[in-house]
Amino acid sequence: MSCGGCSGAVERVLKKMDGIKSYKVSLESQTAEITAAPEVGYEAVLEKIKKTGKKVTKGESDGVEMGV
Repeated sequence: MSCGGCSGAVERVLKKMDGIKSYKVSLESQTAEITAAPEVGYEAVLEKIKKTGKKVTKGESDGVEMGV
């Protein structure tokens, strides 16, 4: 994420996604911390973010590094 529009795009898809309890998108650190309901899978969240056109370089779920 290189601009406010980029982080805003990620925030918008997370806001609309069912099962997302909370999220914090940081343009400064270029990260997104997401808390989701147990039934929302890591892959589903990852795909939603990728659909914004943003590159995901690493991921973590419940403290375990995951593939992107």
